[in-house]
Amino acid sequence: MASHRKVTPSPTFSAVLELIAALRAEDGCPWDRKQTPLSMTVYLIEEAFELVEAIRADHTADIQEEMGDVLFQILFLMSLYQQEGRFAPTDVLHQNLQKMIRRHPHVFGTDKIETAGEVKVRWREIKQQEKHFDSGSLMDSVPKGLPALLRAYRISERAAGIGFDWDHLNGVMAQAEAEWDEFKDELDRPNGVVKDKAKATEEFGDVLFTLINVARIAGIHPETALSQSTGKFVRRFKRMESMAAAEGRTVAEVSREQLEKFWQKSKKMEAIRDAADPQED
Repeated sequence: MASHRKVTPSPTFSAVLELIAALRAEDGCPWDRKQTPLSMTVYLIEEAFELVEAIRADHTADIQEEMGDVLFQILFLMSLYQQEGRFAPTDVLHQNLQKMIRRHPHVFGTDKIETAGEVKVRWREIKQQEKHFDSGSLMDSVPKGLPALLRAYRISERAAGIGFDWDHLNGVMAQAEAEWDEFKDELDRPNGVVKDKAKATEEFGDVLFTLINVARIAGIHPETALSQSTGKFVRRFKRMESMAAAEGRTVAEVSREQLEKFWQKSKKMEAIRDAADPQED
């Protein structure tokens, strides 16, 4: 018969690690005992996305909760590696502290840096020295597992960091228009039928990659911009669903023409709301 443990929550990292040890003990939780570092990566990613969503919504209670969930995942992983005898949580903290101090020589050293842009350049230089990227590719500093949009942004940043970039916004915008024309050439208009799917896919990818560079040079993070636009679409679509429900129907039962009317009404409602309260999300 399993013993019943009594845990008194304490707001310290040590208390969380003790709780994790209890979960992983022989008389602890079967699910927690079977977890491995690899199996935990899925939950870490999910919790990180939930935290990002909470931050974007700027909901204090949710931010606090999701931060706790992300922190728990990190400490759980630390505990797993400590159990394997590979390193301790203090080793992780020590290494990170040393790295942050090393990468801020303008704060903890004698470097003179005035702008955020100069900080980013110096950061990349120091990181290259640490990782010995001189023996490989600069592009190897960008994880392959990043979401495609974010990875494209980071890749373009790396190239721009060594001067391989457009001189001004107009240049990259002209390139985006040229890429769009090349994509259109792969379509059999006016029907929009794709002539060669592989080629069309390549050209569409070029459009997206160039637009990411447009955003970067304009000082806009494409991930943030796309997230905002997606959120806006979702809000408007939900209003459409409510309008259809008010008539005793679902959106799937509404004609295309009526859906367009609902959409335009939803946009007007949002414009009125934003005018009344510009700060509301």
